[in-house]
Amino acid sequence: MAQAKKLTVYVLAVFVLYTIIISPARAADLVQIGFEGISSAARGVGDFMTALVN
Repeated sequence: MAQAKKLTVYVLAVFVLYTIIISPARAADLVQIGFEGISSAARGVGDFMTALVN
């Protein structure tokens, strides 16, 4: 089981590096979309917590 996890992490790392090398602009777009999603989720949680306090 540990070897499967290690192999999965290795394959994922190779895929990420391949994507960055082949299409850096698309990779940057995907990272930006990811960070915008995280930011939006954090903002939503903050708004929810503020509504609970008030």
